[in-house]
Amino acid sequence: MPPIKRLTTQHPDFWSQLEALQTWDGEADARVRDTVANILADVRKRGDEALLEYTLRFDQLAVSQAADLEIPHSRLKAAWDALAVEDRQTLEFSAARVRAYHEHQKGESWTYTEADGTVLGQQVTAMDRAGLYVPGGKAVYPSCVIMNAIPAKVAGVSELIMVVPAPAGEVNPLVLAAAYIADVDRVFLIGGAQAIAALAYGTETIPAVDKIVGPGNIYVATAKGMVYGSVGIDMIAGPSEILVICDGQTEADWVAMDLFSQAEHDEDAQPILVSPDAAYLDAVQASIDRLLPEMERAAIIERSLTSRAAMIHVRDLDEAAAVANAIAPEHLELSLDEPLELAAKIRHAGAIFLGRHTAEAIGDYCAGPNHVLPTARTARFSSPLGVYDFQKRSSLIMCSTAAATTLGQSASRFARREGLTAHARSAEYRINGKA
Repeated sequence: MPPIKRLTTQHPDFWSQLEALQTWDGEADARVRDTVANILADVRKRGDEALLEYTLRFDQLAVSQAADLEIPHSRLKAAWDALAVEDRQTLEFSAARVRAYHEHQKGESWTYTEADGTVLGQQVTAMDRAGLYVPGGKAVYPSCVIMNAIPAKVAGVSELIMVVPAPAGEVNPLVLAAAYIADVDRVFLIGGAQAIAALAYGTETIPAVDKIVGPGNIYVATAKGMVYGSVGIDMIAGPSEILVICDGQTEADWVAMDLFSQAEHDEDAQPILVSPDAAYLDAVQASIDRLLPEMERAAIIERSLTSRAAMIHVRDLDEAAAVANAIAPEHLELSLDEPLELAAKIRHAGAIFLGRHTAEAIGDYCAGPNHVLPTARTARFSSPLGVYDFQKRSSLIMCSTAAATTLGQSASRFARREGLTAHARSAEYRINGKA
């Protein structure tokens, strides 16, 4: 393969080159949008009947009634029981660490009382029901189940509905086992835009949820965007990204494989290496050339590396931090001996992996923090999936008799300046303890 694209901050057009590098058109075309819109409208109108038709058409799965699409809890347990001991231990280890980490995120209700007796505060409650979309078919993502389901259950969501496509009725047992250990309440064998419609609007069999989380293809992502407002969603995720900042002292093979770890997701994934050591960039390129032929997903990796990857030469680590903040990467590795000093200068990143021995892949499976992360520069304003995504906050306001006067006078004045006299009179009724 040709060498990975090289950029340098010393080039006068560097920042415009960097912006061009990050450009990615993830918008669905008109055909996809029209198809999805029709499916959403059809499922919303005809419910189970439409759902069964789309499941037969797209997944070649024929059932007589929608209830037959639900997997009984006993089948989830059977999938768990049938796993090899090592696989059960792997899932248990991951689930326990993810659960422990997310327990720290739980929001708590609070109040305080002012001098005049007014009580103000915030009441935190969990959503009643959430939906989890898990890719199916050739995809095997038990980690997706764990990362999406466990924060919802830690938050206190009463019912978690999982949907997973099952082409010709086939679904990977690891996914079902992960649903079992993550305490998913109900599982349905449906996928695509029709599954998103069922979760958003409800059918005779599948209950509507309050929020939909989980990754999917372009049809699923488009559907999530279209139903937002009727239901909450986690995010519209783009291709996977990794940015490695290295001082040139980490084994070149390690960093090359870190870049591969994201490039193998798909051809649009974006691996970037930043270093003040130009010779080190050459060394990593040599490692890539040597290691790539032995990779099982070499064709996908090569396409990613040749189309969207880059090696960026910077003057120093401070400039590397500036580049990272401009990119706002999904995954950021600080491959340094003392990474915390540089981490303090990072404002925009989905997850930060500190030190030479922390591979991004650890975060994908078992470190504890969530692997559902903002992509496509959305780390500038959004955060990893967490317990807080499944909790809501309600403001609490209780006026004392004295506050009804002091606050009522201020509210009245505001309201009358805005021409909202009913607002004003509503507050005025309570001034000076009026009944």
